[in-house]
Amino acid sequence: MVVEYELADSVARIYLNRPHRLNAVVPELTAGLVTALGRAGQDGARVVILAGRGRAFCSGHDLKEPVPAETVLATRLRVDGIQEVTRAIRRFPGPVIAAVHGYALGAGCEFALGCDLVVAAQDVQFGFPEVSVGLSVTGGISRLLPLLVGPVRAKELLLLGDRFGAPRALELGLVNRVAPAGEHELARLRDQPPQALALAKQALDRGAECALEEAMAAETDFAALTVAPGAASDPAGSRAD
Repeated sequence: MVVEYELADSVARIYLNRPHRLNAVVPELTAGLVTALGRAGQDGARVVILAGRGRAFCSGHDLKEPVPAETVLATRLRVDGIQEVTRAIRRFPGPVIAAVHGYALGAGCEFALGCDLVVAAQDVQFGFPEVSVGLSVTGGISRLLPLLVGPVRAKELLLLGDRFGAPRALELGLVNRVAPAGEHELARLRDQPPQALALAKQALDRGAECALEEAMAAETDFAALTVAPGAASDPAGSRAD
């Protein structure tokens, strides 16, 4: 299994499991991540931790795999499969925590930054090497990265492709904590009122993508949901996207 799934105490742990290839991305892995995130929602998990087995979180696309002869349509479908991981993270009602260690390069870095919170081990190396190997970025990072670091820094990170460690990632605002594992404040997140937690996540995601008036209108809608009869017992019901 290239993706492993565990559920305990309302926390779903999803592991990228190609340690012999530093969890490099192949279509089976992206499909497995989407399936696992959907399962976490169906199982009623309140929090997801996304991590990697072995020596790395994810080293990016597996460049040792044979390059298929693709049509333009096939390429679009393959890339859309990668994009679907970001969509699945956003669809999950609660917080998704990326617990990153070893390498988080290319698509691996994009998977991490698509999550709601990022915890980095001291040894982690981040980077966007796509340009240097003739590839294009995926996972919505062309939108997410400028939101996190600003357009000037985003261009520096993508165009130069330099690797950087956890302290630099923290300085840039790409990670929330530098810690040994993705357990930071996990109990607090798991025990938060699920409806309010889901609405806060959705409000922030939407607010980053729309004008101020639209954001305030969504906040009004969400506030009404928090006082609707039975709302507190239906965290998934708040998701409109």
